[in-house]
Amino acid sequence: QVQLVESGGGLVQAGGSLRLSCAASARTFSSYAMGWFRQAPGKEREFVAVISRSGGSTYYGDSVKGRFTISRDNVKNTVYLQMNSLKPEDTAVYYCAAAMTYSPLADRYDYWGQGTQVTVSS
Repeated sequence: QVQLVESGGGLVQAGGSLRLSCAASARTFSSYAMGWFRQAPGKEREFVAVISRSGGSTYYGDSVKGRFTISRDNVKNTVYLQMNSLKPEDTAVYYCAAAMTYSPLADRYDYWGQGTQVTVSS
């Protein structure tokens, strides 16, 4: 069982930055690929980014490529999402998730956090 707790969300102006964190309870954190997803009101859940177990591979959704960076610290059992050049359309609840496979597909993920709200004002 893996418990995930996101933090770092908030209100920011367009063009600003935020750094999300996701702390995992599992001592086997490094066994999981970690992903970030988001869901805006009235929209489907959207893939944001994924990082491999070692952190050596990353993959991003097209809408965030070049602006967001995913990273992880396997000593601190934490995954991060650095979000730069934020746009109003980035407003959503952001979720981190853990999977045994490196994938952008939400149904591959076994564990999910409760989410953190990110609001970008214009």
